[in-house]
Amino acid sequence: MQTPLVVSTPTSAVAVAPRALAPIGIALLGTAWIASDVSWRQAALLLVGVTAGVVLYHAAFGFTSAWRVFISDRRGAGLRAQMLMLGATCLVFFPILAAGSLFGQPVRGSVAAPGVAVLAGAFIFGIGMQLGGGCASGTLYSAGGGSTRMFVVLAAFVAGSLWGTAHASWWSALPAWSPTSIVQAWGLAPALAASLTVFAAIAFGTARAERQRHGRLVPALDAPPHLWRGPWSLVAGALGLALVNVAVLAISGRPWGITGAFALWGAKIASLVGVSVTSWPYWSTPAQAAALEASVLADGTSVTNVGIMLGALAAAMAAGRFAPVWRVSSRSLAAAVVGGLLLGYGARAASGCNIGAYFSGIASGSVHGWLWLPAAFAGNVLGTYLRPWFGLDVERTTSC
Repeated sequence: MQTPLVVSTPTSAVAVAPRALAPIGIALLGTAWIASDVSWRQAALLLVGVTAGVVLYHAAFGFTSAWRVFISDRRGAGLRAQMLMLGATCLVFFPILAAGSLFGQPVRGSVAAPGVAVLAGAFIFGIGMQLGGGCASGTLYSAGGGSTRMFVVLAAFVAGSLWGTAHASWWSALPAWSPTSIVQAWGLAPALAASLTVFAAIAFGTARAERQRHGRLVPALDAPPHLWRGPWSLVAGALGLALVNVAVLAISGRPWGITGAFALWGAKIASLVGVSVTSWPYWSTPAQAAALEASVLADGTSVTNVGIMLGALAAAMAAGRFAPVWRVSSRSLAAAVVGGLLLGYGARAASGCNIGAYFSGIASGSVHGWLWLPAAFAGNVLGTYLRPWFGLDVERTTSC
């Protein structure tokens, strides 16, 4: 994922801090409102989202840029941070999911059917990552942090998600296996050992490739950052996002997801302008029909997404880097629209995005998450190749 903001002349921390209080105040008011109007759990999800936005922004934790710099330049620090994030989350998730409850609340993992739809959808999503310049989490935190281009990506992401629901029944009819969790199929210890082994192997492979290309590794830990102004290291970002996912599971009973809310937003907007989405099979199920009728505040994923944007906005203001740039080249704008549409459509076809399918899927032991990973990576390879056609940079270095 690209650095989401154009850095302006640094502002003093004294001048910036009061500005950061505005989004924090909005978040606190929203928390109180949701707690009284919906539930304390829903209100807590807003605060978890704010935390996620701060972590994502200050650590510049990108799935898109991490994959691109490895594809183009064999720099693997971002990928190794993702493996740390996955390993830390699995260590907590697997025992909880094996038990089936946490603090008396039933919990379930993000487990979906692995098959052709996951492979194709993840590949489409991967292309969209590189053209859009962000993934699901990256789009939210970059837009919240002040990237006007990513607002275009977000709008197209929502439209693509709605488009994907129109074809959901076709995708679900393609060949697939039954939803499978290795935690349930293999048992806790074997599933955890196998997962940690694969994470370690991927981390080792990226380190070896980076040393072969550059002679040394980029340090994973930089100088201690300022807690509020950042920046944070990738290690801090990885552990922070692991805690976010655990918090979402503890509060809502299910892992972190993002793009289901985008489909809901698109359906609500379409309904307002007269599109009869309730006649579509995807929106005719009891759960989805109820979500359409209810307030957006009743949807936990939507509340968390809004929190991410508020948290990123607060972090950007605290760091003195909230400086929206309104001019976007026509080629970059075209890539933003195409990339956003592919992101939304691919996520619906694949039953999730980099968070719901990759992060939460693998952390749930779901086979579909493991299928999503290589397919999306292949899409990123093609997307990285296509970026120069739209005037987008691809990172390459020659120094050791």
